[in-house]
Amino acid sequence: MRVLVTGATSLVGAAVVTRLRDRGDAVSVFQRRPSELGVVEHLGDVADRAAVAGAVAGAEAVVHVAGLASVTGRWERFEATNVLGVRNVVEAAKETGAERFVHVSSPSVAHSGRSLVGAPAGPADPERARGHYARSKAQGELFALGANSSSMAVVVIRPHLIWGPGDTQLVARIVDRARAGRLAIIGSGASLIDTIYIDNAADALVAALDRAPGLGGRAFVVTNGQPRPVREVLARIVMAAGLEPPRLKVPYGVARVGGTAVEWIWERRGSEEEPPMTSFLAEQLGTAHWFDQRETRQALEWEPAVTLSEGFERLTDWFAAQRA
Repeated sequence: MRVLVTGATSLVGAAVVTRLRDRGDAVSVFQRRPSELGVVEHLGDVADRAAVAGAVAGAEAVVHVAGLASVTGRWERFEATNVLGVRNVVEAAKETGAERFVHVSSPSVAHSGRSLVGAPAGPADPERARGHYARSKAQGELFALGANSSSMAVVVIRPHLIWGPGDTQLVARIVDRARAGRLAIIGSGASLIDTIYIDNAADALVAALDRAPGLGGRAFVVTNGQPRPVREVLARIVMAAGLEPPRLKVPYGVARVGGTAVEWIWERRGSEEEPPMTSFLAEQLGTAHWFDQRETRQALEWEPAVTLSEGFERLTDWFAAQRA
């Protein structure tokens, strides 16, 4: 199968490319900088319609991973990548005759700020989504699903909190905050959250690609299916990096109100730096969000291959190798 993967320099994008390449698919990639993955590369921005069209031409299938993931920033940046970028890739895929399209979204598209306990993959809702990132991802997801047809099957996969060795998003942010003494437990830290190890996320995306013809028009949240208290997840990640578990505690209400104030200040300043707290981050760290995986696993015919314990061992080994 001729497959184009966008965002191949990301942790999950690179993992998907490696799996497809190693099993014999004809893989090409599209992103802003070289990936060094040993496949055909197209460089550019998803907001550039012409560049996207050139990259997608000839692809039988597309795995769209590229996106802007940040807790702060101006709406225009999120819209350009997560909304207009999705539209460009989807429309180019339709025009070139691609038969399968897997779009990487986020569970935040259906999160209104309340706890999610054993939740299904609810419908994306831009009006209720929290923050520019979630709102833009919700709009992009709805556009992608709207393109599902008998000629191009569109499947949406929402990985929840991907992590693993080399992760520059979740793991790097947590470790950086811990090293700076700014990593806090919000509330009691007892809220259960789902995460997914990188290998499992990549396997789920490949499974979605393979089974897309029978799953068109559907969205699935994918996780390890092992919800853990948020304080445990934070502790295991920072301990893997050789650091002490966080001791700083902030009441949930204080973190949420403070986060809202910080967002307002950051928005007025136009700052691109990572803020100490946002209301969305407070909600993610202070409320439960874990998901029922039974339907997902049955539909994708997929099971996580790496447990959380095995993943944390691999992360510990990776950090040790970085220090050696």
